[in-house]
Amino acid sequence: MNKWMEKIQFYKEKLDSWHATKWAKGLRISSSVIWNLCLLFIIIGLSFGIFAASVGAGYFASLVKDEPLRGKDEMRSEIFNYEETSEIYFGGDVYLGKLRTDLERTETKLSAVSPYVIDAVLATEDEYFEVHNGIVPKAIFRGLLQDVTNSDTQTGGSTLTQQLIKNQILTNEVSYERKAKEILLAMRLERFMTKDEILQAYLNIIPYGRNANGRNIAGIETAAQGIFNVKAKDLTLPQAAYIAGIPQAPFAYTPFRQGGVLKEAAALQPGIDRMKTVLFRMKETGYITKEEYEATKDYDITKDFREPEDLPEERYPWLTTEIENRVKEIFRKQFAIRDNIDPERLKHESKLYEKYDILAKRAISTGGYRIHTTINKEMYETMLKVRDEFEFYGHTYKKEIKDPNTGEVIEQDYPVQVGSMLIENGTGKILSFLGGRDFELEKLNHATQAIRPIGSTMKPLLVYAPAIEYGVIGAGSPVVDIKLDNLGSTTWTKSPSNYSPLQEKGIISARDALKTSQNLTTIRLYDLIMDKKPTDFLIKMGFTHLEPGEYANHALSIGGMTNGATVEENTNAFGTFANDGQFIDAYMIEKIVDANGKTIFEHEIEPVQVFSPATAYIITDMLRDVLKEGTATVANSRLKFKSDFAAKTGTTQDHNDSWLVGYNPNVSLGVWLGYDYNETLFYMNNRYNHPSVRVNMLWSNMMNAMYDINPELVDAPNDFKAPKGVVSKSFCGISGLAASDACSQAGLVKSDLFNAAAMLPTSADDSLISSSYVVMNENKYRALDSTPIEFVVKGGYGVNEEFIKRMLGKFGGNASKLFPENSAFAGSVVSEEVFEADGSPPAAVTATLSGTTLTWTKSSSPDVVGYRIFQVVNGERVPVASKLEAENYSYSINGHGQYIVVSVDITGLQSGASNIVSIEEEQPEPPVEPVVPPLLPDGGGSDNGGTGEPIPPVDGGGEITPPDSGDITTP
Repeated sequence: MNKWMEKIQFYKEKLDSWHATKWAKGLRISSSVIWNLCLLFIIIGLSFGIFAASVGAGYFASLVKDEPLRGKDEMRSEIFNYEETSEIYFGGDVYLGKLRTDLERTETKLSAVSPYVIDAVLATEDEYFEVHNGIVPKAIFRGLLQDVTNSDTQTGGSTLTQQLIKNQILTNEVSYERKAKEILLAMRLERFMTKDEILQAYLNIIPYGRNANGRNIAGIETAAQGIFNVKAKDLTLPQAAYIAGIPQAPFAYTPFRQGGVLKEAAALQPGIDRMKTVLFRMKETGYITKEEYEATKDYDITKDFREPEDLPEERYPWLTTEIENRVKEIFRKQFAIRDNIDPERLKHESKLYEKYDILAKRAISTGGYRIHTTINKEMYETMLKVRDEFEFYGHTYKKEIKDPNTGEVIEQDYPVQVGSMLIENGTGKILSFLGGRDFELEKLNHATQAIRPIGSTMKPLLVYAPAIEYGVIGAGSPVVDIKLDNLGSTTWTKSPSNYSPLQEKGIISARDALKTSQNLTTIRLYDLIMDKKPTDFLIKMGFTHLEPGEYANHALSIGGMTNGATVEENTNAFGTFANDGQFIDAYMIEKIVDANGKTIFEHEIEPVQVFSPATAYIITDMLRDVLKEGTATVANSRLKFKSDFAAKTGTTQDHNDSWLVGYNPNVSLGVWLGYDYNETLFYMNNRYNHPSVRVNMLWSNMMNAMYDINPELVDAPNDFKAPKGVVSKSFCGISGLAASDACSQAGLVKSDLFNAAAMLPTSADDSLISSSYVVMNENKYRALDSTPIEFVVKGGYGVNEEFIKRMLGKFGGNASKLFPENSAFAGSVVSEEVFEADGSPPAAVTATLSGTTLTWTKSSSPDVVGYRIFQVVNGERVPVASKLEAENYSYSINGHGQYIVVSVDITGLQSGASNIVSIEEEQPEPPVEPVVPPLLPDGGGSDNGGTGEPIPPVDGGGEITPPDSGDITTP
């Protein structure tokens, strides 16, 4: 210890000696000054730093002072609330494609993303992602310094968390305020979300330029499929590097231009260079080895770019548009109900409609919904094929229009359009439809949007079915097919007519009237039920374009509508008959599922009872005849399978529209043909067939094609079965009343189906009386007392005046036409109509002779009941024969001589003589010139001096019985 103390003392003395030197003293003073100066600078630096920090903190606080304090749930909700493209599906969950949108995005999970992608993103976008708390301070200061100094190099300073905040909560605004809020919210978000959640959200929201179809895309799954046609989990290292580099400049680095065109080589190079940069960063940060980098940095990524695909709206333009419209309708209603708004108001308040339409559009575009439809893919595509292969639409016109782009007048095709729809009756599912011929020419959907008059397809819906339901008729009840005399209660100025303008069938059955689509019977029948407002049945069956009070228009009964109906409405309505009188509204959207898998809409069937099952069956049974014997026989003959079909055709004024709607127990198919601007379909019929034939052909082609796709559905295994309440009863065919003895004796008893709950023929028929009649111009009239007996038909039955008035009703009409010659009742009954003769002798005829056959022209007088043939002997007329007017105008002469013909009217007046025709007698010797007796005066008018008085019957004869030859001779 002493030795140590001695050493310390020694060194102390040395130090004191050193301190005593001059240079040591100077060093000591200098170091003291330097120390004090350092202390001063440290104090100044600290003060300035505190001041700067205070100012910065104050400035930062001023920038974020208006930013609300967001809670955990609110921030997470906003982060995960990113736009996602809605997808649509055919029936049976068959994927169709994505709905049109400004930005395509498909959500994915982090577990479904290739690790290469995650490594590439972290290496290039956020190297310290795993360790920072939302921000990297040095990156922020670097970025601030670059901004303040206006440096050419801008490296950026945003972490993935900050980018998420910018895209989902804030905006892309370039300002210090936005940046300050971004920093604050990023640090806060890191407390509320895990790193994996942040990374997954980032990969789902970040934009990646355009896909191969030129659509804007966002999200890693959409980018992988849109650029390389692979799933995100299957991306290779170079593909992952290429995609990870795109977000820095999406439209500079994306390989596709707008419209889906692949960029040229020079324009692709920036994206390829960026891929190499990403690969280099992955190597530098240790995510890949040097060997992997060298093997992939020169990879030809261009060979992996996918080819453009047909977009749903390009492959199925009418379908995707229709689906979108129907989904918008569903959303508009849901959003209105959510806001306690009556959805009915949207139909009448345009501003309210516009508001909810915008909300609906936004929901469809960004909601990521999975929309499931009823459309059968095979049926839909096959229907398109049948449409394209059909060759008999009609003439394609040309029309001049202005090109919307250049303003120049160009010529455009103007073809016959088509609309069609196939509906499953029991559910209302729309299985397929046709919107038109060419979407580029005309985007209007002719199946769901085009409103057209429905022609005679209206008849069973508005007239015959309601009349049966009301108890006015049964299937075979008699109806009157005669032109109208009294038009006072109608809007017509002259009587409407049947398709054949001159046709008047008289009394026929309702079944036959519907089978051959008679207009006159339909109008008369509709008048009997019009006051009951049968349009209510149409409204129940989904017709939405009827005008108030339109039921009072008689023309509506034959399809003369103010507006019209769509193919969907018309086809759907006929399904009511197939469903035992229940209307099941057709639909196309089966269900809608949101991005979280929750079903937010699912269609529910709500049947509406329109007609009784009995009425529905009876109409179906009547419409069966349309295919078997009526206006749809062409369609029926072309079907490749036999099913229990019923159908109705329809044609509108001037053949502007042609319809056929047919159904069996399972499905209903409606087809319409026509021009958009009401040109007639009759043009060039020799080439394209009659419009009704064309629609028959197309309908059968469609039905056969649908059968090929699904025979079990289209060919219903069971026929329609008569329900309780349908009975078959006998009745008198001309009155519809219970058959009387007279009716039975006249052979007029018929039987057909009735709705027992509505009407049965119980009252006995009292319409028949004994009658004698004559036939003029194919019409029967009661014989007058002065009518020559040889022209009177006895032993028939007539009808009384009360019956005539009842049948003709307020419209009146020519009663003589109630039982025309071609009527089913013509051989048994006459109308008892009294013909009002004009009192003048009938017009003369012209006779000719061919061999021994004498022929003559028909008299131009309307009241002629027959003709008399005379032989002229020595100037006197010798009766030879009489012929009824209803027979042919010829007679075989048995002997030589001179002959004339006169016409006789219903009152017995006789015309002047015809010209004389002669048959020479054969002589063995040369003939001697015969002496011609003097002729009667041309205007004689009768054989007793042309007085116009009635001539007694020949030989006082009675009823004439024609021999087999068809000639009538005197007894």
